Amino acid sequence: MNAADPNETRFTEIIFPAQANHYGTLFGGTALNLMGKAAVIAAARRAGANVVMAAADHVDFYKPVAVGQLVELCARVERIGRSSMTVSVDVIAEHIKGGERELAMRGKFEMVSVDDEGRPIPVNRMAPEPA
Repeated sequence: MNAADPNETRFTEIIFPAQANHYGTLFGGTALNLMGKAAVIAAARRAGANVVMAAADHVDFYKPVAVGQLVELCARVERIGRSSMTVSVDVIAEHIKGGERELAMRGKFEMVSVDDEGRPIPVNRMAPEPA
């Protein structure tokens, strides 16, 4: 099995009623939770270390996601600083029947690489090569 791109993480979720608001669509807080999870995974893989979120820089909600739809989260490390990284996260909504896909949300997150005591540490600027 080939290794994934070390700068990108993708995973898919199905939206269940417990994740919905009173309109039957994905609750914004749950969406932010999923986006934050994707950003953490992408940044931690890239840094090869634990990371924490320093900021949710900007999140745009374009389309509601209904219960029963799939969401694909695509997180990509866009910028690497000394100990910080900017991660962009796209949330693509997909109808199971028919397969139509559209961008539902997009956000940027600032992540910081930390040691076991929670102190910032430098990010290795040399990305591992995908296999």
